[in-house]
Amino acid sequence: MASNKLGLVLLLLGAVAVLAQANIAEYDEYWREREAKARKLAEEAYHPEPEEVTNEINMHVARAVEGFNSTRRQLAKYTGPCAATNPIDRCWRCRRNWQKERKRLAQCVQGFGRRTTGGARGRFYVVTDPSDSSLTDPKPGTLRHAVIQKGPLWIYFARDMVIRLQQELIMTSHKTIDGRGAQVHIAYGAGITVQYIHNVIIHGLKIHDIVVGQGGLIRDSVDHVGQRTQSDGDGISIFGSSNVWLDHLSMRNCQDGLIDVIMGSTAITISNSHFTHHNDVMLFGASDSYSGDQIMQVTVAFNHFGQGLVQRMPRCRWGFVHVVNNDYTHWLMYAIGGSKHPTIISQGNRFIAPNNNAAKEVTKRDYVTQDVWKHWTWRSEGDEMMNGAFFTTSGKPLQRRFGRGELITPKPGSYAKRLTRFAGALNCRPRVPC
Repeated sequence: MASNKLGLVLLLLGAVAVLAQANIAEYDEYWREREAKARKLAEEAYHPEPEEVTNEINMHVARAVEGFNSTRRQLAKYTGPCAATNPIDRCWRCRRNWQKERKRLAQCVQGFGRRTTGGARGRFYVVTDPSDSSLTDPKPGTLRHAVIQKGPLWIYFARDMVIRLQQELIMTSHKTIDGRGAQVHIAYGAGITVQYIHNVIIHGLKIHDIVVGQGGLIRDSVDHVGQRTQSDGDGISIFGSSNVWLDHLSMRNCQDGLIDVIMGSTAITISNSHFTHHNDVMLFGASDSYSGDQIMQVTVAFNHFGQGLVQRMPRCRWGFVHVVNNDYTHWLMYAIGGSKHPTIISQGNRFIAPNNNAAKEVTKRDYVTQDVWKHWTWRSEGDEMMNGAFFTTSGKPLQRRFGRGELITPKPGSYAKRLTRFAGALNCRPRVPC
């Protein structure tokens, strides 16, 4: 019996080691150092009192819609070509000179990714070439060349383009990919990999029809070329990374997931995005056996989960996930699920259930019986349930440590349609508010 237990422990440790080296065929000194640095930064980014962060974003939402008590009045507040309806967008969108003030965007993030600045402290880099012809010696002017450069960099695009990545795009720290001012598609090839890095903003892209990359030699920094195995076919994979903000993305139809947040990633915000036509939308947490995801903290805010979605919006393991003021208008199986006792706080979302009576429940617990999951903290506050939708809560209410008057209640789900009205990649033009 003892030998069987030892064998199981060794098997689990081996599985964790494989997970930690996912898609890295040669785990050399470069990748060991990159992982060690990323782990330390992730531990520093972890917030020991996550409800302070959830309370803060609720406060900003309340201020953004202050003084408008009815839906009709809310809709009438903003007129003309620009209507910024949530606190992130109100920070930058309706500024006529947004193009000359691109880096202002870095001041606007909310939620767990609130300290993300991306490439704000660096120079600008303009992508002029949509090709991806060399993986080991990327051509200057291409996106692959931009994302591996040393130091902070704010990357934007000279014109509309479709970028078909031959293999996964491996980024380095302190980068912003800013799609505003052009229609930029990452499509028909591999996706974007945020692996063992820190401080990244990805904004304003259309990411769709992503397929598995077969791997091979890929330059992953200015000074290193590494051997990669087959990639998973995710739109964006956040792996062992921290302070990452994904905003105003339009995503659909990837071979695996649209967004993965795994392997000890934390301080993540996913906001203002539009998701359609996909099965496994978001996976938060690598596996039930990887306890390193206990530090995972993710904010999912102001997104529209739209047509053709099936499940995992998100599906969570371990960690703390704040799902706030999103609009769930479609799902086929369930909206929010998980295993391995994640904490899930759902506030002010609108859930419109499908007509299928067997799929009305918003939530799904995997692999455990009720006597186990009843202790998991899954709370619903101010959510609007439509067409028979229902959220099965569990666990004790969180112990809020706020003084009198400091706790901000979330704006109810009736606001969700308004707050998410401009989700997805925007059609921003020079000298005109977005």
